[in-house]
Amino acid sequence: MGIIIEMQNVSFIAEKQHIVQSLSYQFEEGKATALVGPSGGGKTTILKLAAGLLVPAQGAVYFQHEDISLMNRSQRLKFRRQATFVFQDSALWANQSLYQNMEMPLRIHFPQMPKPERDRRINEALAEVAYQKDLMMRPSKLSMGEQKLIAFARAMLCRPVLLFLDEWTESLDDHAAQRLINIVKAHKDKGNTLIFVSHDLRLVKYLADYVLMVTSGAITMKLTGAQLASDTDLAQYIEKGIYS
Repeated sequence: MGIIIEMQNVSFIAEKQHIVQSLSYQFEEGKATALVGPSGGGKTTILKLAAGLLVPAQGAVYFQHEDISLMNRSQRLKFRRQATFVFQDSALWANQSLYQNMEMPLRIHFPQMPKPERDRRINEALAEVAYQKDLMMRPSKLSMGEQKLIAFARAMLCRPVLLFLDEWTESLDDHAAQRLINIVKAHKDKGNTLIFVSHDLRLVKYLADYVLMVTSGAITMKLTGAQLASDTDLAQYIEKGIYS
């Protein structure tokens, strides 16, 4: 196992303010890394930079030693097929049906796949998250929790090896959240890589090999999941930082 994502001296500016400044970090392949910290501290921005969804103002982000921003179309498609992102707000296409939202990644990454196979994969992914409603509806007809289920199922369609997850259990009831947690844990157990943002300390303790405290766009503390699980005082300190 090596380094799957490397951020080198990465800075990001929005509205003339540095959101992230000179951040460097190496994410290990096959490990689960949690980004925690206060709201507005830069966790989601760092996650999106690591996923190549935001372009750094300076510095570079590498996937398996390839600069994401310099990838050609073929390389970028391969990266997007291997790495998936579950957005906090689900990011479903409002003007598309649920079926079209689900079908889109398969059409992009597997253009030769016949429709029966696309349908089979979609049905399997939806069954895994226990979604059973009409796929011809638009996302606006769903609750936030239901949209999250669709977004998560869509993200799993291409069988990714790298998962970027931004508060992916938010807006779900306990039963539905646990189902998604179990799916993610199974991905981790297969040796896949997780990089995720969560305010749920129990979830962080359960999944994370490494925990990064993010404050003001910087990594201010790094610890292992084992340290977090065994040190009550440290866990209380992290929890205070999450909810401050």
